Amino acid sequence: MTHLAKLTFKTVDRSTKRDPIIARRDKLVAGLKEQKLVHAAALKKQDHRVERHKWMTNDMGERVLVKTHRRIRPWFFEQDSGWYVQCRYGARVIAADGTNNAVFVKSLDEVAAVLDAFLNAAAAGELDGAITRVAERQPRIKPGAAKAAANA
Repeated sequence: MTHLAKLTFKTVDRSTKRDPIIARRDKLVAGLKEQKLVHAAALKKQDHRVERHKWMTNDMGERVLVKTHRRIRPWFFEQDSGWYVQCRYGARVIAADGTNNAVFVKSLDEVAAVLDAFLNAAAAGELDGAITRVAERQPRIKPGAAKAAANA
């Protein structure tokens, strides 16, 4: 008797699909947690940098793995004698309330409360509709294509 004869074999297709809404929500929550670190560094008047690994070619022509630092851009900025805080999904700004794209606060210290509010709203699923609207790609229309389609 062989060793494999003792085993029970079956054919199975592994399901690794994940709900896209949950994946988007988790991505936004991770970004907001990172922005809290950026805010903490901004209070200390520093840049928040993340270490990343990058493949580069050295002088000898060999490919080597090099550690570099990447600066994380803040989602808040100073303007109009106050601070504006935006919630972003990737490079796009989310209109959290449906129409406006930023929250205004008077000082840098108050930015943390806004980031916490965004974080709690994202974790609770309140921003799922806004994330879905921003994540959908609109078809690119060439400048004269709309006029040409109307005349046809």
